[in-house]
Parts: sequence; C-alpha cells; structure tokens
Amino acid sequence: MNARWSARGLALAGAVALAVPLSAAPASALAPATAEAAPAAAAAAPLTNLDHLDFLLGSPTPAGVEGHTTYRLAEEPTLLAPWTYADARDGGTFERIGGGALDPATGDWSQGAYNADDTTRAAVVYLRHWQQTGDADSRHKAYELLRTVAYHQTTDGPDAGNVVLWMQPDGELNPSAEPVELPDPSDSGPSYWLARTVWALGEGYAAFADDDPDFAAFLKDRLALSRGAIERDVLSKYGQYVEADGKRVPAWLIVDGADASAEAVLGLAAAVRAGDDSSTTAARQLAEGVAAMASGTSREWPYGAVLPWAQSPAMWHAWGSQMPAALAVAADVLDDPALADPAIADATGFTTTLLTAGGPDNGWYPSPTDRVQIAYGADSRVQSLVALADTTGSSAFADLAGIQAAWFFGGNHAGARMYDPATGVTFDGLQPDGTVNRNSGAESTMHGLLTALALDAHPAIAARATALTSVTDRVGLTFVQAEDATSTDGTVSTPASWTGESSWSGDALTLKSRQSATWDIGAADSRRWVEPVVFSQPGEQSLSRWRGNGVLKVTGPAQGISPTPGALLPHALTTAVPERRTELTVTAQRGDLVLDGLIVRPWVSRLVLEGGGSRSELVHSSAPSVQRTTVSGGGTVRVYDSRGALVRTAAFDREITVLLPSGGFAVAER
Repeated sequence: MNARWSARGLALAGAVALAVPLSAAPASALAPATAEAAPAAAAAAPLTNLDHLDFLLGSPTPAGVEGHTTYRLAEEPTLLAPWTYADARDGGTFERIGGGALDPATGDWSQGAYNADDTTRAAVVYLRHWQQTGDADSRHKAYELLRTVAYHQTTDGPDAGNVVLWMQPDGELNPSAEPVELPDPSDSGPSYWLARTVWALGEGYAAFADDDPDFAAFLKDRLALSRGAIERDVLSKYGQYVEADGKRVPAWLIVDGADASAEAVLGLAAAVRAGDDSSTTAARQLAEGVAAMASGTSREWPYGAVLPWAQSPAMWHAWGSQMPAALAVAADVLDDPALADPAIADATGFTTTLLTAGGPDNGWYPSPTDRVQIAYGADSRVQSLVALADTTGSSAFADLAGIQAAWFFGGNHAGARMYDPATGVTFDGLQPDGTVNRNSGAESTMHGLLTALALDAHPAIAARATALTSVTDRVGLTFVQAEDATSTDGTVSTPASWTGESSWSGDALTLKSRQSATWDIGAADSRRWVEPVVFSQPGEQSLSRWRGNGVLKVTGPAQGISPTPGALLPHALTTAVPERRTELTVTAQRGDLVLDGLIVRPWVSRLVLEGGGSRSELVHSSAPSVQRTTVSGGGTVRVYDSRGALVRTAAFDREITVLLPSGGFAVAER
C-alpha cells in the first residue's frame, strides 16, 4: 500500500484449494450441478473452488496461421481455454457448449467454442489463486491460458496488437463470427477483448516476473504489442474532448468505454507495480479518461457514478463496471490520490443508491430498465469496493463490500444463493421476479470466483458477506411509469424500446400545452427528490410546472458523438416532495413534454440484510443537510461522511438515533 494512504487496511489471508487435473473431456462432457440451498461456508474456510471452472476448460490444438503464434507453440502445441457456456441439464449436470449454432458436419460453431474475453478472465482467476495460495495447478493453468491469450493476438500488419475474439474447438480462429460483432473482423480495431487481453497480460507479467523470467519477458513483449495498438488507435487522441448529448467527454477511451478502459488499466497498473515503467504513461492516460466519466451529484442522476460509455450520458450498466476499481488501483500505483476521488464518490453516492434500490441491476438507461442481475455486475461492484478499501484504508468501503458481496450468498431480492463454494458453480443470472437462470457459463463462473478470491483475501469482509443470506427491508429509489398516471389528458404511445443510446422503460406520455398528468408516488418516511425522465430532440424546448415543486425547463442537447439525435435524460425538480404528499401533478406550459417516467429517491434510503443471527443495516442520505434517522438490531454503528471518512462509532442495544451527514451513510452491524 502506498505510504501516502492510510496504513489502516484489511489483512490478506491465505486460502487452500483442491487441485483438480486438467480437463480433457469432450464438448458434451457433464459435470455435477450445485446442491440446492447449501449451508453457508464457515468464514475461516476458503470460498474459492475451481472445480467448475476446471470442468469448463478445453484443449484446442491450433494448426497455426500467419500472424498468430505463442510461447513455445512448436514444443507445446496444445493450448487451454474455457468453453463459453455451460447449460444445466437434467440429472443435475452441465453441458459445455459454444456460441451460436453448431455445424454437425464440421464441429464448428457460428461464433466459436472459446473466446478471448473468457480466456483472459480465466487467466486472471488462476493467476490470483496461484498468487494467494501458491497452488501449483493454478500456476500451470495460468501459464497455459496466457499462452492462449497471446495466440489470439495479431502480431503483424496494420492491426498488430489487436485481438481475434473467437476460436473453434480445434483451435481455428474465427475473425468474423455470426451474428456479426463489431469490429468485424474482430481484430480490425480496438475492442473489449483487446482491453481484457491487456488486463491478463499485465497481471500475468507481474505474477511470473520472478517465477519464470523468460515467460515473463514474453508476456511483457506481448503486453507492449497490445499496448502499442491502444497507443496507436486510442491514446493518439489523449487530451481531446468531444460532446455527447451536450456532455463533455474524453475522446481517448477504448471503444469510447470507461468500462473497457478500466479493465486495461488493471493490467497496466499491475505491470507498473511489477517494474514495467513502459506501461506507466498508458496507465495514467487511460485512468484519467476513466475519471473524466464521473457524473452527477449526491442528489442528481447518476449520483456520482462513473459512467461506462462516452457516447451516452443516459446509460449506466453493472456488468464490466470496474471503473472505480481501476481508479483506486491506479491512484495507489501511480501515487496520485486524486484519481481515487471519482471512485469514492461512486461508492458513497451511487453504490449506496444501487444497493438500497435493489442491487446490481444490469442497466439503468437512465431509468432502472434492465433489472436482471448477473455475477459480472455484482463482482464489478465488489472489486471496486475492495480496491477502495485497500487503497484508502477506510472501513467505509469494507463495510459496503460485505453488503454487496452478500448478493452471491442469498443477500438479494430472491434470497437465492448465486455462488456455491461446495462446487464452484455461479448461476448465470437472477431475474426481476426472483427466477434463477441455473446455467453456469464461463463469465458467471469466473466473476463468482473473482469475488470469492477477494473474500478469501479479506476474511472480515467474507465473514460478513457469507452471513447475510436474506434481505429483510429495503427502502430506496423507485420508478413510476409515465403511462401509470392516475389521471391525464395526454397521449400514450409505444416507442421502440432501444433508442441507440438509452432505453424507454415502457410507453411514453406526451403532454401538449395546458395538458396535465397526476401520479400516485406513494407515502414515505422522508422527503423525496423527483427526477422526471424526459425525451427531447436537439434544440427542442419544453416548459412545465410541477405543482409544489417548481418549473422545469428542458432544452434538447446537441447530438455530438451519441449514436442518435434526441436524449432521454433525468431532470431534477428544484424542490423535494414532502413525506406526507402522495400525489404529483404536472402541467405542460410550452412545447411538448415527452415523459418516460419519474425517478423517486428518498432523502434517507435503507437496506437491511440478516442471516444466522447476523444483521447489517445500511442507511444513506441524499439530503442537502444533516438528517436524523434510527437504526435497529443492536451491535455497532459506524457513521461516514460523503468521502467515506469515519464520523462516529457507537455500540447500542436495540435502537439508536444517528445523524447522517449530507451525502453520507451509516452501517450498523451485529
């Protein structure tokens, strides 16, 4: 930990895992499924179980093509890669399958059996497990997977350093998969798989630097190859800004993605920490681009979140959103605490809002539209909070990490265990109605394991996460559909759901001049902010009066680099709705007011998780001043300000009154 940060941190703890022989089973091989509702593992026992990931591994033997080779390919012609999907089958088993349709005559899939995205992340899992435990089998698999990662790279020509995404079962590369993915061919430009290749190569170089200098030198060269592609095609625009729907955004992000760029930063920072000074500039420049995507305030959407896509200020998604993790790590490695500031705001303002609203939803576009939850999204939040805890030493982020990681062990809206330490299976998704997708493909498996590894390295967080197996109370951000108005003389229509940069949650309500609408927004224990989500075309203006909450004037922003003209964005009303009021009324005064709905956010939000005698209660404030509230259950309460600084600690028996700083939060535990 950098000396400029607080020395107070969470200790690492070793973990031991069963070594499983390399899988050589055919594509139709089956593996046992997880036991239903298995009891939570003891906090002291390792949570990381690589059995299911081991089962997913296949052994392609590529013939070799021009521009693609890897370390000791002639001497070691067989590679290693995880099958993309594992579908649940009758009898409690899984079948490994590839992407797209299977051609029985050739054995090829229209996409492929393996892909660089999953191979890179599998390498990170085995690398971290080897580094934490010293496990020789994980070292071997990390070595083999990194050789496969390098084989996906294009080594020469104008696209040198870019990455072919798909590989067939026999090792043949498939640059142009069906359905078409961009860029096409997949190594013709910057991509998510390029960013993840940098992540794996950077962590691989750091791990092997002392263990196997020859292999580490190869990985460093291959890291330089892909870093060169980023420098050529992305960082050549460093320092330039463009606009998207009126917002100033950086032009030097990989595929305009702070999410993609963040995963590259993780690899570059690991390499820098291990002594690769040549990666320092790229790490800093990409981190600065990620930091520039911070948006909103403690009271206005997206509440301090670091947004993932420069082309849309109306989109946040949970999957791949390791932006705060990358900023926390970069702040430490590059000795630049300012880089952590957006990550802190994301954690204290947005993550607390997300937790109290329902957990790591796939997408708020900008309304909470896609409420499916997957391991990639949950793990991205866990990684970010753990990284902040490590970098800053603040217990605020460790407290939040324990609450967030509980999602894997039943602390979600369905009370469903999503990761099973007894088998290493992580289910593929949790539907809004509580239905669990019981497939367990590579992505879900690896992100469940990345969380398990983080918890094994932080036993205090692990003890809290595994104990909290059910949600018993939740009060937070809600959404009222515009078409659900209790009365209106406006017009309801059904637009195409995806706009190209955002998504309608359902129907649209259009109010022309002097038309009105009234909604029931329910009762509340605190005041509430309301943010109408309004669609407007560039240059269009609307003026509306919200009874008791002021006037809202909206002017459609210029399109800029966003994919389509027109913006679907929340706009904050100037006055909070009193807790006693249950109705909200608007009258359009000038121009057409086109509404998707209303985001309603309490001044004080709350989440309670319990299990086995343990209890955690999170209360968060979005108010402009200090708020008085109570927490229950007994134990210890810690109050934090909006920067995650500890304000007060107190022990209590049954209930205690706490004063929440503006934008701050408290966590009570027993």
